[in-house]
Amino acid sequence: MPSPRVSSPASSSTSPQQPPAPDRTTRWTTPPVRRERVSVAVYAPDPILHVGVVQPLRQRPEIDLKDVPDADQAQVSLVVVDSVDNETAALLNRLRHNTRTRTGLVVGTFESGDALQRAIDSGVAAVLRRAEADQDQLLRLVLAIANGEGVLPGDLLAKLLSHVGSLQRSPLDPRAVSLSTLTSREAEMLRLVSDGLDTAEIARETSFSERTVKNVLHEVITRLQLRNRAHAVGYALRNGLI
Repeated sequence: MPSPRVSSPASSSTSPQQPPAPDRTTRWTTPPVRRERVSVAVYAPDPILHVGVVQPLRQRPEIDLKDVPDADQAQVSLVVVDSVDNETAALLNRLRHNTRTRTGLVVGTFESGDALQRAIDSGVAAVLRRAEADQDQLLRLVLAIANGEGVLPGDLLAKLLSHVGSLQRSPLDPRAVSLSTLTSREAEMLRLVSDGLDTAEIARETSFSERTVKNVLHEVITRLQLRNRAHAVGYALRNGLI
């Protein structure tokens, strides 16, 4: 006896069976959108310091490490040193004149408040101690710099504020006239920067948008011919504006 044949309801139709439609959803799935990578150049006086920062950053998909020939094109420049000496200051000043990049400093120690002030005056936007420079901290540092933020550990901020507060205002300061006034909004935002708040936190505190916060601080820095947020805070404190 022939075996019984099982058929689906569709097979009982007299019309010819159509082939199944291709699974276009699976075949043409749109790839996920990737965040733009941040290009980074690392400067260090010896190979050990260099490898200590490059190795953890190389493992991060958010980071595009630049070699020496393309270093000047990097969005972020990280200078890795034991301390800020004359050679380091010269490098920081050279990087300061490169408008394509913002500079971060990964440092062993600051011997004095003057050394910290020297680094800030040389255009450093963010500082991280080498002892704390693990992969996560390095990534946060790079992304903050690329986003226009300033990063300074709380105790180093206190050292900077103490140092600039002890300096006497020079009567020959070419910024003296411009520094004589700040709007209440500018002064408030600089005070919040001095308290260690980032752009998002200042926006929440003042009920302004992050774009407005960035624009206000950029206007202050540009008008006073300063280099970055930390530099602006230092000058404002020195001149009793906040």
